[in-house]
Amino acid sequence: MDIGTILMLSVLFSSIGGGYVLYGKKQRQVVPLLTGLALCVYPYFLANGSAIVVVGLLLTAVPWFLRP
Repeated sequence: MDIGTILMLSVLFSSIGGGYVLYGKKQRQVVPLLTGLALCVYPYFLANGSAIVVVGLLLTAVPWFLRP
C-alpha cells in the first residue's frame, strides 16, 4: 500500500482509540480504556497496511465482545 494510505489508516484507528479512551475513562470501564490505548499505539509497530486494517478491526470489536 501507499504511505498515504497507511498514514490515513493509522489516523483512523487512532481516532477510534481516542474515542474508546475517553469513553472508558468517563464510564470507568477498563476494557474500552485499554483497547483505546492499544488502538492508539499499535500503528507505530506495523508497517503493512493490511495488517493495520486487520488488527484495527479486531481491536475495535473487542469491547463489543467483552462487555461486563
